[in-house]
Amino acid sequence: VHLVESGGGLVQPGGSLRLSCVASASGFAFSSYFMGWARQVPGKGLERLIGIISDGTTYYYEDAVKGRFTISRDNAKNTVYLQMNSLSPEDTAVYYCSAVLGDGSNWSADFGSWGQGTQVTVSS
Repeated sequence: VHLVESGGGLVQPGGSLRLSCVASASGFAFSSYFMGWARQVPGKGLERLIGIISDGTTYYYEDAVKGRFTISRDNAKNTVYLQMNSLSPEDTAVYYCSAVLGDGSNWSADFGSWGQGTQVTVSS
């Protein structure tokens, strides 16, 4: 599965950004895939944030983003979104989109398809 993220950039503290990720592959059934977002800061490991399955059920993996980040998907457009609100400098990272066939119970940094990432910088 080929994943392309977009929407990153520079935002002031307290601001919002919406990231998008378009998925594609030969014979691809997007609705069969768990889609997730993770982030990485230089020198640190990949941090899983949030994921969503086809029916819209959402899973949070990081308490720091609960209440601020939401995930959604448009199965007709093979696209998953990450809405990020109330951003702080601690949210500065490269954000990655990921796809895993099934319910995502086996989702990890070592399992699934990953995009190239998009940089999010929160700074005044």
